Amino acid sequence: MRHFGHISPAARKALFHREPGEFGAGSPARTLSAALGATLYSPATRPRLADDIVKQAGRGVVSMVLCLEDSIDDSEVTAAEENLVRQFTDLAARDAEVPLLFIRVREPEQITDLVNRLGTSARLLSGFVLPKFTEERGVPFMEALTKAETTTRRRLFAMPVLESPELLHLESRGETLQGIARTVDRYRDRVLALRLGVTDFCSAYGLRRAPDMTAYDVQLVAAVIADVVNVLGRADGTGFTITGPVWEYFRLQERMFKPQLRRSPFLEGRAEELRTELIEHDLDGLLREIELDRANGLLGKTCIHPSHVAPVHALSVVSHEEFTDAQDIMRPERGGGGVMRSAYTNKMNEVKPHRAWAERTLLRAEVFGVAKEDVGFVDLLAAGLAE
Repeated sequence: MRHFGHISPAARKALFHREPGEFGAGSPARTLSAALGATLYSPATRPRLADDIVKQAGRGVVSMVLCLEDSIDDSEVTAAEENLVRQFTDLAARDAEVPLLFIRVREPEQITDLVNRLGTSARLLSGFVLPKFTEERGVPFMEALTKAETTTRRRLFAMPVLESPELLHLESRGETLQGIARTVDRYRDRVLALRLGVTDFCSAYGLRRAPDMTAYDVQLVAAVIADVVNVLGRADGTGFTITGPVWEYFRLQERMFKPQLRRSPFLEGRAEELRTELIEHDLDGLLREIELDRANGLLGKTCIHPSHVAPVHALSVVSHEEFTDAQDIMRPERGGGGVMRSAYTNKMNEVKPHRAWAERTLLRAEVFGVAKEDVGFVDLLAAGLAE
């Protein structure tokens, strides 16, 4: 699979200076963690789940979570598990490309039970999403995952969700973060990415952000994100990929503030019409939050609606300017450091301080590609939505 693989080869050639690379379930963890992109969540109760998965793969989705936790009622768990097993059996019988598939469980015992019930169709499974992850809850989950790997004889990844009240509350945050850090470091080879449960953070204080506000406008949430990145997202080799929080909106709401999308990038062709469509579906706020995610050290995003996928992927593509700067910084002859004017002559590139940024940028370029010099996110978004 590859990002933008659902658009025609001719369209990709017109958009990309360097096209997105191919990857699959067997690719190195470093590649997969960067490639997750917009991870689309779906309740495991959906009666045509196998069809939905194949359809979304055809629309550019490369990672999905099939949820047995908060997205379904407590009374539906047994039926959802049975449905999940049926749908995996259906998928395994097809000759169709599927995204990286993860199951969000409630308890560690579900991991072992589901793997046994899935049988040979477990070959389609990339791992499990582990809710309300702390040191106390996390160790049993990770031990169950280890046993499941032995059963299936294949690699399975964990994606812990950081969403517990202990992480949000100031008096327990530091200790909770240190416990999480010890746990994920102990099982480092099995942890693909850490996910943020911002909805649960807001719930602890009876809050809900409006569609014209981002997670970073809610100061309680922004403070937790900053601390999580501080402890768990370091670029010194000890950190993990941390994904952006879910965007809850996908239909028109009454607005209090002006739209956040400037007109100028949309003035060519049908792009003004696209701008109007994005605003009408409250996706201008999503675009702003995606940019803030990356500025704050996050990569990829939890998504609950297919309309969110194309914006996340369009804004994940490395611009030609970013790529040029990163390549200049990483040149072997620059190993001793120094400072230089960027090729675009609009900024300073300081080799040693900017090296970690350059490494991350080149990794993102491997999986999302590099846009041509005259191609912007509007072009990428329009192409992603048109197919």
